[in-house]
Amino acid sequence: MLPGRWRRPSPDPALDGAALLDVAGPEAIEVHARALAIGAHLATTLVVTGYPAEVTPGWLAPLLNFPGHLDIALHIEPVPNPVAAAGLKKQRARLESGRRAGFDKGNLDDPEVEAVAADAAELAYRIARGEGKLFHVALYLTVHAPDEDALAEQAAAVRAIAESLLMSVAPTTYRALPGWLATLPLGIDTLKIRRTFDTAALATCFPFTSPDLPPATGADGEAAGVLYGLNAVSGAPVLWDRFAQDNYNSITLARSGAGKSYLAKLELLRLLFTGVTASVIDPEDEYVRLAETVGGQVVALGADGVRLNPFDLPAAKDGEEDVLTRRVLFLHTFLAVLLGTDLTPAEKAVLDRAVLAAYARAGITGDARTWTRTPPTLADLTAVLAEDGSQAAADLDDRLAPYTTGSHAQLFNGPSTTATSGHLVIYALRQLPEEVKAPAMLLALDAIWRQVTSRPEAGRHLVVVDEAWLLMREGAGAQFLFRMAKAARKYWTGLDVITQDADDVLSSPLGRAIVSNAATQILLRQAPQAIETISENFHLCHGERQFLLSASRGEALLLTGDRRHKVALISVAAPGEHDVITTDPGELAAQHLNDGLDPDGGYIDQAASAGEWET
Repeated sequence: MLPGRWRRPSPDPALDGAALLDVAGPEAIEVHARALAIGAHLATTLVVTGYPAEVTPGWLAPLLNFPGHLDIALHIEPVPNPVAAAGLKKQRARLESGRRAGFDKGNLDDPEVEAVAADAAELAYRIARGEGKLFHVALYLTVHAPDEDALAEQAAAVRAIAESLLMSVAPTTYRALPGWLATLPLGIDTLKIRRTFDTAALATCFPFTSPDLPPATGADGEAAGVLYGLNAVSGAPVLWDRFAQDNYNSITLARSGAGKSYLAKLELLRLLFTGVTASVIDPEDEYVRLAETVGGQVVALGADGVRLNPFDLPAAKDGEEDVLTRRVLFLHTFLAVLLGTDLTPAEKAVLDRAVLAAYARAGITGDARTWTRTPPTLADLTAVLAEDGSQAAADLDDRLAPYTTGSHAQLFNGPSTTATSGHLVIYALRQLPEEVKAPAMLLALDAIWRQVTSRPEAGRHLVVVDEAWLLMREGAGAQFLFRMAKAARKYWTGLDVITQDADDVLSSPLGRAIVSNAATQILLRQAPQAIETISENFHLCHGERQFLLSASRGEALLLTGDRRHKVALISVAAPGEHDVITTDPGELAAQHLNDGLDPDGGYIDQAASAGEWET
């Protein structure tokens, strides 16, 4: 080869262009006036020819979320500033000359011309100051379908969505092939049907908003979180990691039967596989089967010989000097919930002296070396009150009698009889009467909190409080739950509050504070009577309100505390997971029948089995 001359390189015999095209392209293309037959399916392209006057960020999301097969191509070509400035100058001159000609003829102002002139002037000034640029933008939509009828139906649906966004669309008549090529990922605009956008208008188109949450990744960049379900719009998996948020708390609100406990158990089961430990307040024994399956511990409060002593002291850490004082303060809260009324100042003073005296009689003082001694019991407290001699002490003694010598003495009076440690601890309260469930929940929460704050090794921990309305209706109980929500993050602990009564949570300042301290917020089906309160506090739009009113069992709206992300999802479980966490009476009765064989090898009577299960 002579210097300065170029010779075309010989083709690489290892690369066969025809073979590559056969693999990547369709086997055949048949061109019609408005559609293409691409292999075994049809496609037609729509061109956006008109746009709305005002848009908001993410306004193209309805097109992106179209449930059918739709390809969207947005072609952008920047316009050089000198060219843009010259074009705007000519446009402004044309508009101004038209306005002056109309004035000379005595015509009234044209509002549309005035608006266009003002927009052109503002845009020209922004470009001159370098605050924006102009772009040529083309938007094409290619619809795919297996046959002509389906193609017409899908194209009509896309056209309806576009028109609902105040866009004008037109088919690519006799230009079906260039239209399809314009939506391929080749970056070639074969139609060049464009409109001019400025920077602000173009920014509302990028990026397309998606109903999917951002991917959950850990510190090492690996996928994190657990599967909550499938996206109700796109069908994509919804992965969420509560321990990657600003705080690890969550709030779940739903009407009865909407599936809130099912979703909570599903998340709990999957978190256990990631090494998270958990404690659960279970008023209806819905988590017992789950605990038995994964080797957890069940503390059945109300059963014979099962008791927690409210006077137990937490394990002291080095440097702590106020363990006894904090325990006395908790006893004030516990006794207020136990008695069902707020204590008067006189009663608080008497109670404070009596609690300290009960600890002193047990040999426990402000000296940390005495904190490992056996703590007093509720009976010791009433003995001190009986010796006080004041009327307030006598009243307190009488009001505490049912819990020391009466019907509830086995639950609250005496030393603790069960350990509360393990990777999963369930506090089952179903055997308790409704009158003492709230103080029992508070006592269980206190045992959980003592366990969390005294763990020898740091690790992720989840505290689930199901049917939290039982505790929220008590002022002292709501305050304890609020303090726990505020401090849980310091111990790598998340608080999951689940309730079916939105008013008990959202009608009080403490309840709203608990919601505001939850970075993960889950709403399932709501009753019409509660939707206004839910919408106001969670800032729901009209579509989200309608979704919650018509949601099926297991459908939920997941919100982040900062309102930046939200997604509608459907909780899904594998058959093995479902068998462990379901509490549907019909399914449980069927499982009971399948497992209940009589000695002769036949199934036991169905009616008798159902009655026994209900008992």
